[in-house]
Amino acid sequence: MDDLLPLLVAVPLLGAALLVAGGRLVPRPVAETVGCAVAAATAALALVLLNSSPPFLEWAGGWTPVNGRSVGIVLIGDGPGLGMAALASLLTLAALAYSWHYFDEPPSGHAGSFPALLLLFQGGMCGFAIAGDLFNAFVWFELMGVAAYALTGHRVEEARAVQGALTFAVVTSLGAYALLMGIGLLYARTGELGMHAIGRGLDAHGRPDALVLAAFVLVMTGLLVKAAAVPFHFWLPDAHAVAPTPVCMLLSGVMVELGTFGVWRVYGTVFAGPGGIPAPEFERTLVTLGALAAVIGAVMCWYQRHIKRLLAYSTVAHTGLFLIGVGVLKPEADDGIALYLLGHAGVKAALFACAGILLDRYGSVDEHALHGRARELKGVAVLFTLGGLGLAGLPPFGTALGKSVTEEAVGGPLTVLYVAASAVTAAAVLRVAGRVFLGLGPKPADGTGSGYETTGSGERPETRHRLSRIPDTMTAVPAVLLAGSLAVGVVPGFAKVVAHSVNETGSAGVAASAHWTPVGVLLGLLSTLLAGVLALLAVTRPKTFAAPDGALWLRRLQSGHVGDYVAWVLVGATVLGALTLPGLLGG
Repeated sequence: MDDLLPLLVAVPLLGAALLVAGGRLVPRPVAETVGCAVAAATAALALVLLNSSPPFLEWAGGWTPVNGRSVGIVLIGDGPGLGMAALASLLTLAALAYSWHYFDEPPSGHAGSFPALLLLFQGGMCGFAIAGDLFNAFVWFELMGVAAYALTGHRVEEARAVQGALTFAVVTSLGAYALLMGIGLLYARTGELGMHAIGRGLDAHGRPDALVLAAFVLVMTGLLVKAAAVPFHFWLPDAHAVAPTPVCMLLSGVMVELGTFGVWRVYGTVFAGPGGIPAPEFERTLVTLGALAAVIGAVMCWYQRHIKRLLAYSTVAHTGLFLIGVGVLKPEADDGIALYLLGHAGVKAALFACAGILLDRYGSVDEHALHGRARELKGVAVLFTLGGLGLAGLPPFGTALGKSVTEEAVGGPLTVLYVAASAVTAAAVLRVAGRVFLGLGPKPADGTGSGYETTGSGERPETRHRLSRIPDTMTAVPAVLLAGSLAVGVVPGFAKVVAHSVNETGSAGVAASAHWTPVGVLLGLLSTLLAGVLALLAVTRPKTFAAPDGALWLRRLQSGHVGDYVAWVLVGATVLGALTLPGLLGG
């Protein structure tokens, strides 16, 4: 099975090349069918490998180590890596199915361009998930990024799309440069690029010093930019506001999660030993940044009326919760975050799919302008509401199981933060459902917003014309995604399998149990109840729950100016160093 690992990357890349070369010769249905088939084949391969007793290890091209030294590319197919590759492939298939006859007809000779870019994106995600050395992880992450930039600015004729894509490219490229410089420092110290080999080299050198601290800060900066953690998050809402809906499904459904996965993977293999960053410093750093992201993401999510931006900020908030779980360095928390991440991927992709239906049906994603207009879309209303409940952590969704297990592991005040952030972000989604699909509450006076608020009105549909009838694929995909999120929480034995895989890879073999508990169920019901109450109050008393003047400064930070965002990346790197340094000095 080892020799099948490279196919997880090769199949989507070859599929993309085939579509680029042959897209000029075939009609659009053929190109889209090929894209779906390639994505499905890659997903099937990842699932087969997952069920074939991993881990697997493959040296690409047969460049095996000599005398313990290697220059080859190593691929590692352990449970978490193969799981992320399967998730990326399944969501790519969902995005391709959702976009079936989705956009305006492409120009003559370009029928394969969009599915080819999605397959290129998929190849980068799969490559990062199974990369065994830091440099090639960087390469795959950048391949993923390049495809994402092009997909975000796919509607190149629109100035806003180009601006959003450029902002995305500049900020995440800066993070990539930081990651590359960190890799260079680690190579200078150890002479190795393999993650496990670097970890052993750092341990052999002795106590961590300034070089190790600098490498840690730079590498984590690159990964946290991709994860959209505060204060590295500013590119995400701007990109989501302009990216095509299928692309948003992938950005929030799996790409951001891969950033969190990278933090977990790199710390555990590179920096967790005696020559790396001590556990208390890592915990303080990640828990602090995670709590900041959870709070700011939830607050900004609540005060949005642009539905796609609202969903983007909920991703920021949940990324914060993921980082807290990773940061506490407990096997139980690792298990919980893995389940939480899988459940969240399905819920968030489904919510973006529903937002895309609103855009293509009404030419708007403005919560105020859409007040009561979507009463006819009863099926979409049910899906959107279920997505909000899943985001809140309503049992038996996978998000609820993951949240429950993680809350038990982190304990104390952090449990309150998990309940509060889940409730607020879900309440914002349920508030939208109540206003848009049911017409609850007073109709807003006008459709305009402040100078620091993007309304979402007057958006151009992503289809040729506004849809009078919603295609079955556009409703079937979010339904399947929500069913997948539900399956994470209800399929017997699934949580146990995930926990075993994660613990075997990242917890030094320490076994932990992931299962429903009475307290976890009660906390899930509590966060759901709070979300429902907040949503109802916001709908019935809009003035009371409107954004106060004191929140204006927070909105101003999302300025849209790429120079401001670059400055925040530098601030974030400085904060990372400041949080980590005291423990090293004290040691």
